[in-house]
Amino acid sequence: MGLSVSYRADTTLDIAWNEVTGAIGDSVTVLPILVGVAVLTDLSLGLMLVWFGVFQIVWGLYYGVPVSVEPMKALAALVLAGAISTGELLLAGLLLGVVLLGIGSTGTLSRIERYIGRPVVRGVQFGVALVLLETGVRLSVADLGLATLAGGVAFLLVALGYYNLTALAVLAVGGVVAGVQVGVPEPTLPALGSVMLVGGVTPTMPTVEAALAQLAMTVGNAALAASVLLQDYFDRDISADALSNSMGVMNLAALPFGAFPMCHGSGGIAGKYAFGARTAGANVVLGIVYLALSVFAVGLVAAYPTAMLGVILVLIAVQLGRTSIREADATVLVVAIGVLGVAVNLGVAFLVGIVASLALQHHDGTLIPDRW
Repeated sequence: MGLSVSYRADTTLDIAWNEVTGAIGDSVTVLPILVGVAVLTDLSLGLMLVWFGVFQIVWGLYYGVPVSVEPMKALAALVLAGAISTGELLLAGLLLGVVLLGIGSTGTLSRIERYIGRPVVRGVQFGVALVLLETGVRLSVADLGLATLAGGVAFLLVALGYYNLTALAVLAVGGVVAGVQVGVPEPTLPALGSVMLVGGVTPTMPTVEAALAQLAMTVGNAALAASVLLQDYFDRDISADALSNSMGVMNLAALPFGAFPMCHGSGGIAGKYAFGARTAGANVVLGIVYLALSVFAVGLVAAYPTAMLGVILVLIAVQLGRTSIREADATVLVVAIGVLGVAVNLGVAFLVGIVASLALQHHDGTLIPDRW
């Protein structure tokens, strides 16, 4: 039994146990990535959680379905690896906000989606996985004892059949380790003193390259694929252009005030559905959880063991890499784009991938299928 209220004529907002468990499906990578960013950059975990909580609730109620709100993973991988600074990260996010709002408002995605190669998106995704893997291994070797503990927890969960929960479980164990060192954290309101980190940052080539790499994943995974899943799972016709608009709005509104670049995503939607979410109640629950964590969990960040964080990044990388290969239509091209992204950079890999994908389409005389 749950509390059900009518939100729209065709929508029910249900706060039931399945919505609570469904909320987990969109947090299994969000929380580990945000903790990693908070440990390794100047961004505040409290502020990032506040904005993720706010927009979980906002977009859940606006769309009336369990839509996801996730970190932009290509940007996360690059800032965690030290390839871009915090200021460059935020500037790339603002640039993407303008672009996403522009293409969504003009209906561009509905016109060009048949020409966007899925192997290109999967290749950039695979490249992001390789960047995260490299960073994770580097952090893990800092303390092999804690890394082994984290690996043992992950292995146990995999053996029990709970692979999707490994990163979240290791994150929790790392929180316990940090708690032993610093004690139970006192409630602390997120500080607003250093929010305008993008001020004074000038555009650089790494900024543009990072934005290009993220744009490939955002258009393919967070707009086109997410739109298809919302129709398949919840029978809700939400266009890729509408999702592009909402991503543009939330980044332009929140990034100047301490948020991490955010997007929707097919992975988060699929995760929510797999864990039981059927209404926007999952978004409301998860939003409240994020807001609560922004007050109670931030004190653990300074003591969080980076070796265990490295294992978390490895787990996320493996999961992301498996997805990119499993869903690939042209595995060789996907792997080539990913390797190029690590060897050179993800922006160049994105552009080269587009050219290669169009050449293959021309050679075969076919276009990319309409449905992602």
